[in-house]
Amino acid sequence: MTIVTFSSDTGMQDFISGAAKGQLLQSNPNLNIVDLTHNLSPFNYPQAAYICKNSIKHFPEGSFHLILINLFDEKPEHLLLAEHNGRYFCCPDNGFITMVLEELPTQVVSLSLGKTQQKNALYCVQVFSNAMNKILQGASLPDVGDPNVSIVVKNSLRPLLGKNWIEGQIIFIDNFENVTVNITKEDFEEQRKGRSFSIVFKRDEVIDKISETYADVADGEKLALFNSAGYLEIAINKGNAASLFGLQRYSERQQETMQILVNNNKMVYQTVKIHFQ
Repeated sequence: MTIVTFSSDTGMQDFISGAAKGQLLQSNPNLNIVDLTHNLSPFNYPQAAYICKNSIKHFPEGSFHLILINLFDEKPEHLLLAEHNGRYFCCPDNGFITMVLEELPTQVVSLSLGKTQQKNALYCVQVFSNAMNKILQGASLPDVGDPNVSIVVKNSLRPLLGKNWIEGQIIFIDNFENVTVNITKEDFEEQRKGRSFSIVFKRDEVIDKISETYADVADGEKLALFNSAGYLEIAINKGNAASLFGLQRYSERQQETMQILVNNNKMVYQTVKIHFQ
C-alpha cells in the first residue's frame, strides 16, 4: 500500500483537506493517506520546512509527500514533482522544496496546470494524483512531467556565525510553548569546540548548560536541550517559555517591521545567541 503524506496551510476548519483526500482515494483506493499537518502558518517557510523535513525523513522510500503551502502567492502555471533519496515530493514552485531538502532535488519535473481557469487546490491535487499513479504504474519522472524546468530556490534559514558566538532565529513554538531555534546540535558542537557557553535571550536571561530532559531542572525553571529533531529548544519545566519570556517565532512577513524597530533602536526578541568562552 503506497503511503501519501499530505500537508497544507488550509487549516482543519475548511473542507479542502477532506475533499483532497477523497480525490486521492477516488483515483487510487489503495493509498494510505497520512495527514502530517494542515496548520502550517501561511507564508512562514522556515516553520513549514522544519515541520515537514523532520516528519518526512522518517517515512520509507517509495512514499509520496504532497505539500501545499503558499500555493497562490503567484498565479501557478505548474507544480513540481521531485524525487530525492527514494521519496517523491510534490509542492508549488515557490522555493519550498529546496528548504525542505536543504539542497537541490536529485530529479525534478514540472507538472503543467494547463490553461484551465480552475487552478484551485483541488485541481492541483488532481494533477498530482494523475502523475503519481503513472509512476506507480512504472513511468519515470520525465515520462510524467517536463524535466527542463528551472525551479525557484530558497535557502534554509541558517544561524549566523562568529568566532566566539552563534545566533539563531526562533522558527517554531510547540503546543507546550517550548521554543525551537534553528541551531542544530551539530552547529552547536562545531562552533563550540569544547568551550564553555552561555545561551542569552530576552534581555538578561541566561542558560549555561544543556539538559537531557525537561525534568533535569525544578518545576518552573528554564532549560535548554536538543529536541528529538536535533534542534536547540528553550523551555520551562511545566511552564510556558514563549509567553513568559515574550518570545515569538520567526516570520518572513515580520522582517520589514523588525527592521523598522532596529532602526529606531528598539529591541526585538526573535533571536537566541550563544556566547562561547
